[in-house]
Amino acid sequence: MKKVICAPGAPAALGPYSQAIQTGNLVFTSGQIGIDPSTGKLSETIEEQTRQALINLEQVLLSAGCTLADVVKATVFLQDFSDFATVNAIYGETFEGSFPARSCIQVSKLPAGALVEIEAVAAKN
Repeated sequence: MKKVICAPGAPAALGPYSQAIQTGNLVFTSGQIGIDPSTGKLSETIEEQTRQALINLEQVLLSAGCTLADVVKATVFLQDFSDFATVNAIYGETFEGSFPARSCIQVSKLPAGALVEIEAVAAKN
């Protein structure tokens, strides 16, 4: 049985998808970009977008009863792989302790002109 997760502290979905779906003890998030939910605007720099995307991801996880510590797999999408070191440093500050498995992929374009998008799978305890 699946449960739709709606996070009031994160930006609304930009299309016909859920912010996250829970099935069993697993929570699958949709990709989060650096939109500030209070303004609806995309942050400008890669640093700002990465931090905001991680904040948005955390808000979705919290709405599902999880935290970043429950993430078992993350996927990072970058528009420009030359931003990897910057994103990696911020990601490393955010995920403390044992890091989840992760993939990082360069893509040609992201929604709303974003520079980074981050999705995750979490296991609820």
